[in-house]
Amino acid sequence: MAEKGLKKWIITFTVITASLLELIDTTIVNVAIPQIQGNLGATLEDVAWLSTGYAVANVIVLPMSGWLGSRFGRKNYFLFSIVLFTIASFLCGNATNLEELIAFRILQGLAGGGLISTAQAILIETWPREDVGIATALFGLGAVVGPTVGPTIGGYLLEISTWPLIFYVNIPVGILAAYCTYMFVRETPKDGKGMPVDWWGILLLAVAVGSLQTVLEKGESEDWFATPYITALAVTSVLGLLLFIWRELSTDHPIVNFKIMRHRSFSVGMFTSFILGFGLYGSVFVFPVFCQNLLGFSPLQTGELLFPGGLCTIVMMPFIGIMLKKNIPAQFMATIGMFLFFVFCYMLSKSTLQSGTNDFFLPLMIRGVGMALLFVPLTTLAIQDLKGPEIGQGSGLNNMMRQLGGSFGIAALTTLIHVRQGFHRSNLLVNINEYNPAFTERFNAFIKSFMAKGYSYLDAKMLAAKSIEGTVTKQSLLLTYSDAYWVAGLILLCSIPLLYLQKFKKNVAVPADLH
Repeated sequence: MAEKGLKKWIITFTVITASLLELIDTTIVNVAIPQIQGNLGATLEDVAWLSTGYAVANVIVLPMSGWLGSRFGRKNYFLFSIVLFTIASFLCGNATNLEELIAFRILQGLAGGGLISTAQAILIETWPREDVGIATALFGLGAVVGPTVGPTIGGYLLEISTWPLIFYVNIPVGILAAYCTYMFVRETPKDGKGMPVDWWGILLLAVAVGSLQTVLEKGESEDWFATPYITALAVTSVLGLLLFIWRELSTDHPIVNFKIMRHRSFSVGMFTSFILGFGLYGSVFVFPVFCQNLLGFSPLQTGELLFPGGLCTIVMMPFIGIMLKKNIPAQFMATIGMFLFFVFCYMLSKSTLQSGTNDFFLPLMIRGVGMALLFVPLTTLAIQDLKGPEIGQGSGLNNMMRQLGGSFGIAALTTLIHVRQGFHRSNLLVNINEYNPAFTERFNAFIKSFMAKGYSYLDAKMLAAKSIEGTVTKQSLLLTYSDAYWVAGLILLCSIPLLYLQKFKKNVAVPADLH
């Protein structure tokens, strides 16, 4: 039963706030890694587990969140997740060594996995069934904007304080969300109470998804299958996934109800959510790396660049919900969104070493509009046929696929950058020889420039060679990032036909018997 009046908006504010907590923490820690590394005396490889551990724990819990909400009551599980996330944030800020910090980040990830899907299910229950598009749009504010503004918020907090503040800032927000949840969110039936617990399913899910996420997070830095433990985890994830699917289809009380895959729109929606994650997280990963490594921007400058696009998404979301309510087909809006994302990638692929902040404003605004047109319609299409308890199960699987899509995207684009940099460097070095007039002219100009500054001929020649080397490195990186943008854009563009495998449905609504 939907809520009305002020209570509806208080619950909406509560669940969006709680989901923002989790999603901002997905990326906010990344900008603090250098400071944490220096403060705790850890290597970069070890500190990277702060992100990896959080992501792995998050992805393990996401598909189970529907079952947990059903077993303990959606309100109880949501409230527990908020409280645990808030406590874990305090413990992270108080950590005295890296081992403690990683352990508390994993705890934070386990709690965060229960926030996203449960928040979405509560929000859909709270709004009238004819307004489910608006509810999805409001939820999308957190899901899309959170990862985008995380680096910006992290950059500002580090400007005024030290790294523990990025965790402590969660505490007052968590307390407010917990209070509002306790006071205003309605209790739901504990459908799974008294039912047997599928412990084998939980174990296999943790092994399969945890192994896969670890491979995606650490594969590139560990040289993929050249490292034995990455190979072992890859094999484990495949076997674990097959055994998990078999287990869930053969048990009477599964933790993940794969029977909802009978809905064609949801099955296709799993793939489109994966693609959305690829574009959302992949682009948020590549752009900051490009700006900081090649153009010399600070993390704060990069975050400030991303902020207007995130603001554009916030402004667009309610309008997308209204358009869905007016029966504009979600497929059409998602098609425009994918095309706009391609345009964003195309424009960034034309960047040069002289590109500045003004050159990125329009592409990032286009991305902001495109993401609003993607998230809401894709989520609405995926859940349009789900009923009752299937909403919680579907939300968990859908959010997990988006998260895995992001991990695949980051892993794939990182590997692409690594491989293509060597390729472009080799091609450019072909032109570095004394028989190339353009090279000799540039080389001699460098020598004259250094000699004019007082260097001897031999020193000037050595410095000129280093300058040429620097130019080759920068140009090869520029071409590499251009390739990464092209790949990300083309993947979304080529995914458009998937949208039309889903049902066209007027006034997508949640049935009245939803509980």
